[in-house]
Amino acid sequence: MPNTKQCAKRMRQDEKRGARNNYVKKTIRTLDKKMRSDIPIEEKEKLISEVYSQLDKAAKRNIIHARTASRRKSRITDYLNKAKAELAATTE
Repeated sequence: MPNTKQCAKRMRQDEKRGARNNYVKKTIRTLDKKMRSDIPIEEKEKLISEVYSQLDKAAKRNIIHARTASRRKSRITDYLNKAKAELAATTE
C-alpha cells in the first residue's frame, strides 16, 4: 500500500492509464482477427485503413512500439495481398 498521498494518486493514475492502454490493444487485436475472418475482400480493403490508423495511433502514444506497429501492418498487408491473389487465381 502507498505511504503517501502522491503514491496513492500515482497508483490511481496508473490503473486508469493501464485500462486505457489495454482497451487500445484489445481493439487492435479485434481488428486483426476481423481482417483474417471470412469477410469479403472488399470489406477487408475498407477495414485496412482503420487497422493502420489504430496501429499508428497506438505507436504514437507509446502503447505499442513503433516497429511492432510497422510489423503488424506489414503482415496484415501481406495477408490481404495473398487473399487477393488467391481470389484472382480462382476466378481465372
